[in-house]
Amino acid sequence: MNLTLLGVLGYVAAQLAIGAYVSRRIRTEDDYLVAGRSLGYGLATFTIFATWFGAETCIGAAGAIYEGGLSGATADPFGYAACLLFLGLFFAVPLWRRKLTTLGDLFRLRYSSGVEKVAVVLMAPTSMIWAAAQIRAFGQVLSASSGLEVSVAITVAAAVVIVYTMLGGLLADAWTDLIQGILLIIGLAFVFFALMSDVGLEAYSAIDPARLNPFDTSQRTVMGIIEEWAIPICGSVVAAELVARVIASRSPEVARRSSLVASGMYFAVGLIPVSIGLIGFMVLPELTDPEHVLPLVAQQYLPGGLYFVFTGALISAILSTVDSALLTASSLISHNLIVPLRPGMTERQKVLTARVGVAAFGVLAFVLALHAEGVYALVEEASAFGSAGIFTVIVFGLFSRLGGVYSALTSLGTGIITWVLGAYVLEWPYPYLTSLGAAVLVYVAGAIAESRLQQVEAVRVSTASR
Repeated sequence: MNLTLLGVLGYVAAQLAIGAYVSRRIRTEDDYLVAGRSLGYGLATFTIFATWFGAETCIGAAGAIYEGGLSGATADPFGYAACLLFLGLFFAVPLWRRKLTTLGDLFRLRYSSGVEKVAVVLMAPTSMIWAAAQIRAFGQVLSASSGLEVSVAITVAAAVVIVYTMLGGLLADAWTDLIQGILLIIGLAFVFFALMSDVGLEAYSAIDPARLNPFDTSQRTVMGIIEEWAIPICGSVVAAELVARVIASRSPEVARRSSLVASGMYFAVGLIPVSIGLIGFMVLPELTDPEHVLPLVAQQYLPGGLYFVFTGALISAILSTVDSALLTASSLISHNLIVPLRPGMTERQKVLTARVGVAAFGVLAFVLALHAEGVYALVEEASAFGSAGIFTVIVFGLFSRLGGVYSALTSLGTGIITWVLGAYVLEWPYPYLTSLGAAVLVYVAGAIAESRLQQVEAVRVSTASR
């Protein structure tokens, strides 16, 4: 067996063991889904950081920057670092104070159980698509480091991550995120310093200035750039995966400060794949698959032992992210749709239902990963799918009393329908911004209509009582 592949499998086995050991503390649904609301600064910071910092940053963004310069990868690390910043500044404390178990609960508490079900149906596929991106990236790493066919590597990757996720809940995920985050930073640092020791800092001066402009308008309009920034920020700032970490923190202060620190970590560590993507264009010209640039640079510059560390660190990032995505998709369906239908379920049955959901979504994510065009494309799909209406309804629901059931439902429906039409049917130039604007307008219009209907009803009741 290929020595690198053997090392990777050994590392995966160690990760599975850690997840299995920590998961023994799981007794209730709250333990499994929100870690008993016990996360302190260390666990909360690293698990928030690791939720988004995975395949799309290490594999997808590096490949996109290799191919198109900084303008090729706006979302990572810049957009998602900003996403975590806004989470800490505006959303973490209000969300924590709601005492939610999943993000779906917010829609029930603020609007109705009907709105909750519609929102869950929209959010669960987003997490599944995100998991597919990580599974595909895992396959890319195995393929680049072992010589396996990508389809075979993706199949192996899917099997591993499904088992890994079923073993642990959010507490196990948080502990492995802490370990994985540290290893990832060390692994990326090894690659960066090994590369720089060869090419030197003067390599930056040799980069074409056009490749250093993240706001390059030669190929895109200003509105196109705004669209690219809006997707990771508006599409992910209230994503169910992040909200799960916020509400699992032991206090609102921990939730807020951990989000802010995680944002800084995300940006700083994310600059390493950015640099490798830029310089890798000169070191490894004309790659057939740009998404191989980071693992191939590591393979070229790191000795065997350090390459094992790097590969393990990269797998750490992927496992921590896919764990979050599959757990979130399953928790939304099990907690918000299935459990309410069977109010007599024991805590053990609830946990079992969530684990079965992980397996089901894992299989679906595998099929999607096998047929996707690339990691970065999957990430953009995950951030954009249905998120315009979700973002709109959450913002109005958290920070105002404006609107009710009707405005929420019409906004959710308008957001997803407008985005699907714009992205796939009519091919509008800015489908996400269009769907976001439509969702906001429909929500406000619906809220005004609801307010007037309430006033008319109040007058009718008052007149009838005289």
